[in-house]
Amino acid sequence: MSQETLDVIRGIAQAAANAYDGAFDSNGDPIKIGLKREEGHPVLSSRNMDGFKVKVSCNYMDINYQAEIKLRDVHNTKFEDELEQTIADIASWLKKEYKKITGNALSLTPEGDVNAIVQSTSKVRVFVNATKTFKIGGLEGVEDKLQPSEDTVQKNFKDFLDQGGLGSRDAKNVTN
Repeated sequence: MSQETLDVIRGIAQAAANAYDGAFDSNGDPIKIGLKREEGHPVLSSRNMDGFKVKVSCNYMDINYQAEIKLRDVHNTKFEDELEQTIADIASWLKKEYKKITGNALSLTPEGDVNAIVQSTSKVRVFVNATKTFKIGGLEGVEDKLQPSEDTVQKNFKDFLDQGGLGSRDAKNVTN
């Protein structure tokens, strides 16, 4: 792995780490990512529980958004669009924070739609776990995880498997 690739991954990790609940920007104001927990007063209002994490694998980054929401919001016809918008807000904030940390631009290209799992926790509330994959631009020397793998089985082991492996032929002293 090249030093440039390592710097990109470290920058993404630091940008995501700066998004903890209760974080402040350089002016002393609470950071605004686009999450529901930022709405209302932190002490007096009923807080929404949500957050995100990122996972980098090869030249792809997954943004995983978790939230506890009301069941009636799931039945909204624009529920998937709201999840898409929330993850887009998170990606936009990560790009801005990455630019502040490293001074370089971060290129994220969406790959497909949001995958969401909704699990019931009560008759009123549900837990949502949504994931969207982004391709990270500018990473060189990193293999694409979506490419098919090569057959790297050695010839003598492949010949062994073609014969049927263990137990295909009984030994001469087996009588059962």
